Amino acid sequence: MTGRYEIAGREGEFEPGSDGTVLRNLKGIANAERMREEESQTLIVATNRLLDGLYPDQRFTAADICYIHRFWLGDVYAWAGAYRSVNLSKGDFTFASASFVPQLMVEYQDGPLARYTPSRSLTRHELEVALAVTHSELVLIHPFRDGNGRCARVLSILMAVQVGMPALDFEPIELDTSRYIGAIHAAVSTNYEPMTALFGDVITRTIDRAGGIA
Repeated sequence: MTGRYEIAGREGEFEPGSDGTVLRNLKGIANAERMREEESQTLIVATNRLLDGLYPDQRFTAADICYIHRFWLGDVYAWAGAYRSVNLSKGDFTFASASFVPQLMVEYQDGPLARYTPSRSLTRHELEVALAVTHSELVLIHPFRDGNGRCARVLSILMAVQVGMPALDFEPIELDTSRYIGAIHAAVSTNYEPMTALFGDVITRTIDRAGGIA
């Protein structure tokens, strides 16, 4: 699950002049580094605004996931917030077939999202499990053409803030991507323990950076 997506079909278009490194976008950005900066900056702004509108009893739905993605990338990509219509793979890992995405998102809504949100009454360990399951399953469905992992992170942040935590610090994931990829692979067989442990480290890091509050 490393490297560039392999995309089949019409949605595999790249921005002219980008040499196949930047997806076709609404801003005409053809430089990969500039696009990374654009996506990162808009993600920060979108996350802060989503936090401002969050309420404690919010139960997230599939429509909310689409809204998060569109709110973040709607000014960048025409397909933001829409389920992908192409199959995606990274390396030797193939994500769910595009034709199954709508039904999988219904099951995601009626399963993990209904089970774990609103998350305000969860204990710390229950939160670790909730984040592990909701994050892993969303990444495995991979409902959008791009930005799925970051969208899943935003959902995790919103869930953690419902419990009363600060915005999550994902440094443990960023510093050990191989561990994260291994946890995603384990989740394919519904083994969420590696991802639960990883989110335990994320929560510990978040609490430490916030001065020990929990």
